[in-house]
Amino acid sequence: MKKQRKNNEEPAAQTIAVAQTGTVKSFPGLGSYFARNNADFSLYRALREAVPIIDAAIFKIIRLLGSFEPKTGDKKIDALLIDFLKNVDVGAGQKGIDAFISTFFEELLTYGTAVGEMVMAGEEILCLYNAPLKNVLLKEGQNALDVTICADNGFGEFIPVPYPSLVLVGSHNPDPGEIYGNSILKGLPFVSDILLRIYNSIGTNWDRIGNIRYAVTYKPQGDSLDKAYSKERAMQVASQWSKAMDSNGPVKDFVAVGDVQIKAIGADNQILDSEVPVRQMLEQIVAKMGIPPFLLGLSWSSTERMSYQQADILTSEIDAYRRELTPIISKICSLWLRLHGYDAKAEIVWDNVTLQDITELSRSRYYDAQTEKIYHEIGEVKE
Repeated sequence: MKKQRKNNEEPAAQTIAVAQTGTVKSFPGLGSYFARNNADFSLYRALREAVPIIDAAIFKIIRLLGSFEPKTGDKKIDALLIDFLKNVDVGAGQKGIDAFISTFFEELLTYGTAVGEMVMAGEEILCLYNAPLKNVLLKEGQNALDVTICADNGFGEFIPVPYPSLVLVGSHNPDPGEIYGNSILKGLPFVSDILLRIYNSIGTNWDRIGNIRYAVTYKPQGDSLDKAYSKERAMQVASQWSKAMDSNGPVKDFVAVGDVQIKAIGADNQILDSEVPVRQMLEQIVAKMGIPPFLLGLSWSSTERMSYQQADILTSEIDAYRRELTPIISKICSLWLRLHGYDAKAEIVWDNVTLQDITELSRSRYYDAQTEKIYHEIGEVKE
């Protein structure tokens, strides 16, 4: 049963901040007045820009999430549903639920909370929209299980959306009694600040010591004539030294008469070894992100067994993230099925995380088959 879209209905997302006529209030600190479990969105965004390894780890997790297919038990319905999921508009010139889930998952990891919306046009799902968190405010409902979803009306005021059932809300590891989740970056600002200080000091030290500067000292002799003209001679030495060190001209020698000493500034100092403290900070970041170091290009010493265990742990992490996203995908599929008159439920089936999982699964089945064969042969011999 296919529904016809009404031409006189204009599709509109509820979670878009609509610009109103008149004087609009300006709120420079948008994150300062939201009670969002101390989540500073601008801080987490700046953290990803300042520390590239954090940004790379988040995108690695998103890529490792994999793809999925809905299964209803009816191949005809599955084909129609899959065609919808692959071709639905998600904004920014992109199509397909994979692009929508990638952005939704990125928001979930970075800020701990993600909000999306199924935008309707008549009785059809026109597109899937990822709402900026600054346009949405989540409040407690009448009981502990209810969540009131409010959107910005353009004047900085948040009012409840008229159709909350069309809004998709995800939270990552929320604290008990809290609506907003916790960012995967929680706890990293302190560690990252130390890491950035080390990098900044390395740049400063190389600017001072790596780019060699010289101290030219002229010491007047004991006679009165030399002391009287010491200033003029010092200026002559400085002028000739500048010409000799001019990088744009040819290489020149510096010749001086008298007691002239030349020393490289900072030559007696050594740049501190930053390998140990930098690795300590990176270890904290990698441990928090849950990504094996070799996936981020860190060539730390590890055995083959250790790499295998790290990959196995990563598989468990990906499975946990999939469990968080499965209800969001199921809600989209369920609405599409109801709108098209299908009384079926879609089961979300994810692909295997890596080829290694397929290999290990096949090996496990092979061992099980061998065991059953041995038991069967023993049973025949006993008989």
